[in-house]
Amino acid sequence: MSKNQDLVIEKEVIKPGEYKQLTINVGRLPSDTKINIRAHVYRGKKPGPTVLILGGIHGDEIVGVEIVRRSIAEGLYDKIQSGTIIAIPLLNVYGFINFSREVPDGKDVNRSFPGSTSGSLASRVARTLSKKILPFVDYAMDFHTGGASRYNYPQVRYTKGYPESKALADIFKAPFLIGNSVIPNSFRKTCRTMGIPSIVFEGGESIRLDGYSIILALQGIQRVLGHLEIFEKKYPDPDYEIVRITKTSWLRSPFSGMFIWSKSSGAYVKVNEELGHVYDPFGTKSIQVKSKYEGYIIGHNNASVVNQGDALFHIGYQA
Repeated sequence: MSKNQDLVIEKEVIKPGEYKQLTINVGRLPSDTKINIRAHVYRGKKPGPTVLILGGIHGDEIVGVEIVRRSIAEGLYDKIQSGTIIAIPLLNVYGFINFSREVPDGKDVNRSFPGSTSGSLASRVARTLSKKILPFVDYAMDFHTGGASRYNYPQVRYTKGYPESKALADIFKAPFLIGNSVIPNSFRKTCRTMGIPSIVFEGGESIRLDGYSIILALQGIQRVLGHLEIFEKKYPDPDYEIVRITKTSWLRSPFSGMFIWSKSSGAYVKVNEELGHVYDPFGTKSIQVKSKYEGYIIGHNNASVVNQGDALFHIGYQA
């Protein structure tokens, strides 16, 4: 698509300067209930890049849904001067209404890309995005949270070895910037294959809203869109330190019991520094959890009861 011509998605024509909300069907449940993806499409009057802003690949990660919802509700894209914004607040509708990461067959949408029109619901959702939206996209921002009681400090993950993805993360300016390899069959892997620079924002915990993560994500979106000249004005740089992470490792529970952390996400820690304790429920045993690395806690477990081997602290550092 030329940057100044009409955009056609699902037979809907969106002209420069127009806004349309699209409903794209991806399947039905056994109850005959339709599962639809809703996409908000904003076009500036001037030519420019197309940016996808995506939330809710995992239905229980509601911080990502709220980030994109709030950006729409607050009119963030109403007066873009150039280019196109495609904002999808909620991709995994089934997971959202069932407080679930997955879809009915237990499959993860973010492990089902690029998908298939004859596959499971997860595969169909992935295929709809890959086939009907991504061909028009020049840049993508995907918003997530920690899962299974794990809190992620606001961070952006970019594709290692892909300079354009790294540059996008540098513009976004989250507190932690993490370069890692793409996971097979993930959204970011498909973007890489299609030559679309993408980043993944992580912030907060599943099933909970986190105001700090939401605010930082909205600021990051505005920085990126200002840099791409989709917005007339550029958003200022943050006042916090930005840390680049090259290696991450999980510290796991030494045994099962009650878990109480004394250090949480965002903290700088040293080797052998105490991060918390795991206690047996009978008051006879306790074990310290100590850091094996010098770096930053980029995520921690908020579960009060843990099993041996459960992930407790995610440490980011420079290898």
